[in-house]
Amino acid sequence: MERIWLKQYPPGVPADIEPTQYASLVDLLEESFAKFADRKAFICMDKAITYRDLDQMSLALAAYLQGRGLQRGARVAIMMPNVLQYPVATAAVLRAGFAVVNVNPLYTPRELEHQLKDSGAEAVIVLENFAHTVQQVIAKTPVKHVIVASMGDLLGFKGVIVNLVVRRVKKMVPAFALPGSVSFNDALAAGRGQNFNKPKLSPGDVAFLQYTGGTTGVSKGATLLHRNIVANVLQNDAWLQPALNAPPHVEQLMIVCALPLYHIFALTACYLLAVRAGGCNLLIPNPRDIAGFVKELAKYQVNSFPAVNTLYNGLMHHPDFKKLDFSKLKISNGGGMAVQRPVADQWKAVTGCFIAEGYGLSETSPTLTCNPATATEFTGTIGIPVPSTWISIRDDDGNEVPLGQAGEICAKGPQVMSGYWNRPEETAKVMTSDGYFRTGDIGVMDEKGFTKIVDRKKDMILVSGFNVYPNEIEEVIASHPGVLECAVIGVPDSNSGEAVKAFVVKKDPNITAEDVIKFCREQLTGYKVPKQIEFRTDLPKTNVGKILRRELRDEKKAQAA
Repeated sequence: MERIWLKQYPPGVPADIEPTQYASLVDLLEESFAKFADRKAFICMDKAITYRDLDQMSLALAAYLQGRGLQRGARVAIMMPNVLQYPVATAAVLRAGFAVVNVNPLYTPRELEHQLKDSGAEAVIVLENFAHTVQQVIAKTPVKHVIVASMGDLLGFKGVIVNLVVRRVKKMVPAFALPGSVSFNDALAAGRGQNFNKPKLSPGDVAFLQYTGGTTGVSKGATLLHRNIVANVLQNDAWLQPALNAPPHVEQLMIVCALPLYHIFALTACYLLAVRAGGCNLLIPNPRDIAGFVKELAKYQVNSFPAVNTLYNGLMHHPDFKKLDFSKLKISNGGGMAVQRPVADQWKAVTGCFIAEGYGLSETSPTLTCNPATATEFTGTIGIPVPSTWISIRDDDGNEVPLGQAGEICAKGPQVMSGYWNRPEETAKVMTSDGYFRTGDIGVMDEKGFTKIVDRKKDMILVSGFNVYPNEIEEVIASHPGVLECAVIGVPDSNSGEAVKAFVVKKDPNITAEDVIKFCREQLTGYKVPKQIEFRTDLPKTNVGKILRRELRDEKKAQAA
């Protein structure tokens, strides 16, 4: 297919990138560690670490991990919010020749157990606030080594006070017992005295296992190789250059990192992109604390602001947000969920910066398309393919449909995963015979190459940018002794884009909506818990007895209309 979208590229953006300039992501990281040694790399709670600090600490931790006897390619889970230890741990795991398994720290024991077992992770680096979850499942997993970090580890003297407040005052650290675990700072100290054997990494080595829900309800690990991640960092870098090079001149790129680093969007668009550019990430450990977030933003002049629609919206509803100085803000990237026009218009009015909406998935490292960084108005589309990327809109038989016609968005490029970890059948389902990845999203491409998403082929629900799969929630609800059967759909929600709604047929007449929600809270991360429960005497089904979620969705749409 001819790349019709190349005509829309701003001057200076190449049609293709050259990912082979780095043999691995580690080469890219180490180049920046040397080049920008004295610059600040990350700031969290007013404490900064430089590229030199990041280099030295990650090397020490890498040596420590190698000293545990892990074999090359071993998987190491990282279970932390946006704290300074996260970038150190990630760089350490990669430099040691291992693969990072990103874990949402809010996972319930059930979710964590599946991910640790499926990935075969032998070590986990966890913030103490979530260590109790690890304790509950560790005996059932391959994990042999545990490193426990605390909020104040890398904050100097202030860290002592921070730890005291977190543990004693706010009581944010539930009691845990993990015999044989070692503290983050002790692991660093031990590693400094140990030999480090620099592994020879290749582009085909595994860098990350990025877990994504499945339509089957089983979370699968998207296997992202060093070459996939390097390619996407270079693609994003090339894409943003026109905006970064435009006046006013900025000495060092400052990126707001409020999205969780364990999510592929922040990992690539914040952490790795900043490191590539010698930029600095302002880490926000708890973006739900909007007042605290606005206070942090007041201290710095930020240049890049990747976020999801709900976060942009939440910030603008805070009275002090309008007082901030956005004169140096050059890029606002929206992803993870659809950006709503009223939010985009208001953001532009307040900050002077337009939100460039993009699109991608865990399986694609993540960026596939984006609106040009130089665009001046909201398009309501997911933009055009980034360099070295092909997008093809296809019918159910895999044939390309004419422009302007709806079909499944399929993608090809160096950022597309090698497959799902240890799941060849699942991988085969999402790849076409000519090497395109089927996204499961339905879109329409116009004559300029801009694509608009019209629907999701899967029944996936998108809550604040997080994928929620109905099967997983239905499985949990159905295991309640008072439930006969259930179905789950997404319904529009002004705060999170979509919210989870469950339709339940009772087995026990006395069961209440509160009972179901409480039951779900014990087994599901917060954003997956149903916000609404509707009891029914029966559910719509096909002639073979399969519950028709689409009918429930259509019914709700009709009622809303």
